[in-house]
Amino acid sequence: MMLSYQLQIAIKDLESLISLSQEDIDDIKEAKHNPQFDRLAIKEEKIKSFEHKKAMIDREISKLMTQHPGISLGELLNSEQHQQLDSLKEHLSCLREVNQQYAKMVLSVGSFYNMLLERVVPTQMEGYQKIASSNASFLEVRV
Repeated sequence: MMLSYQLQIAIKDLESLISLSQEDIDDIKEAKHNPQFDRLAIKEEKIKSFEHKKAMIDREISKLMTQHPGISLGELLNSEQHQQLDSLKEHLSCLREVNQQYAKMVLSVGSFYNMLLERVVPTQMEGYQKIASSNASFLEVRV
């Protein structure tokens, strides 16, 4: 059935996104930033693919419910489809957790770099814009 197929490939997209996000976490721990940037396009493509499959799943479920108006969704789906929907939910939850972990690390690293930059090049607010303060000296070179 088309619904089972769409559920199966949507789960594969989520598994791929989880794996890519886990690689991002591993790389940020080792300060390997370029591989993370290289994966961005792949992740964006996987997200679009998942969104498309999710829309197809929604259409298939809607079509089933329209064709059988007096029957609940639980009764319309077979046991394999119920398991696939449960697996889809679990994978979405896992992806959310991995992405939350990654986001915390990105914020920490970003905060560290901003603090480091502020120590090297002190800034002051001029209106809504930060500018290097007049007493900032980048490097002093002595021969």
